[in-house]
Amino acid sequence: MKLINTYKNVNLVISEQLISEMAKEAEKFYPNEIGGFLIGYYSLDLKTVYLTNFILPKKYKNGSHLFERSIDGLTNFFKNIFKKNKQYYIGEWHTHPNGSPNYSNTDLKAMKEIASNDKVIIENPILLILSVDNKGKYDFSFYLYANKKLIKYDKN
Repeated sequence: MKLINTYKNVNLVISEQLISEMAKEAEKFYPNEIGGFLIGYYSLDLKTVYLTNFILPKKYKNGSHLFERSIDGLTNFFKNIFKKNKQYYIGEWHTHPNGSPNYSNTDLKAMKEIASNDKVIIENPILLILSVDNKGKYDFSFYLYANKKLIKYDKN
């Protein structure tokens, strides 16, 4: 599936299968939030980001309205995935159980902190919010962090 962010005129490409896999992972933690890291790569012209995988953190805190992840234990993973596949950290994802796929002020604050971190080498990380319920239904929204705002990708 291809999404567009008209603010920066950039595309996002992700398979529906990958989103479905994330939703299945979310079901295991329901009714608590869960999330992690988005992995992928950019086209040479930097106009398209391809999301190819996701990972869960090794350490995290979660609850029905809380998800805080740690990068502990993943530095080598990120180095290896870049060496092997030329893929890297693209952004963040987490769930909103029984909620909407809209971002919260907490989500915006977290993305501001991530983007300003010296160890993050991309200017515009992506945020995926995946809303899930107890019947296996889900919805999602992707956001691009730019100019201290989260700007939504449009579904075609």
